[in-house]
Amino acid sequence: MSQLILVRHGQSEWNRQNLFTGWRNPDLTEQGVREARNAGKALRAEGIRFDIGFTSELMRAQKTCSLLLDEQGQTDLEVIRNVALNERDYGDLSGLNKDDAREKWGEDQVHIWRRSYDTPPPGGESLKDTAERVLPYFNAEIMPHIHAGESVLVAAHGNSLRALVMVLDVLSEDEVTGVNIATGEPYIYDLMADGSVTSKRILPVG
Repeated sequence: MSQLILVRHGQSEWNRQNLFTGWRNPDLTEQGVREARNAGKALRAEGIRFDIGFTSELMRAQKTCSLLLDEQGQTDLEVIRNVALNERDYGDLSGLNKDDAREKWGEDQVHIWRRSYDTPPPGGESLKDTAERVLPYFNAEIMPHIHAGESVLVAAHGNSLRALVMVLDVLSEDEVTGVNIATGEPYIYDLMADGSVTSKRILPVG
């Protein structure tokens, strides 16, 4: 039996300011630091120990991973960083206030860009585009550790993790658009060696 734990980064400065972030690189807020540490404490209380970790090339995910592992007492864990796990690229929306974007392009258009599966914002990625880089990396680099019976941590972003949840939970393109992964909230999957999911739970962190 293997375990896969998905954790979205803690609140970032741009989350707090209601800005489209994408591949921009803001730091965590104080709240985000607490969320990361609380996730580590909650996972430690569950008796979960990791064999390997994966994260993106962006600071907010890397810092969340580091703080979580500090609470786990696993600061020496091997953590692999890869751009494939980066957040969805919001293109021309990056850095814009979400309310200002609605004023400029309209509520309906911004909603389509944010929540549709295959319609990207100008110069950016759709969730489909994001999945097309996340899933090959997951299958090639992360799944071998699942096959080996290991416990794997993935600390990443709302949309890169939604791409994984879509596959793990066997969701349709319409269903995945309604998934919202909270900052700092661990998703715990128990898997067979062949990668099939036997159970899933979302760990409350308080």
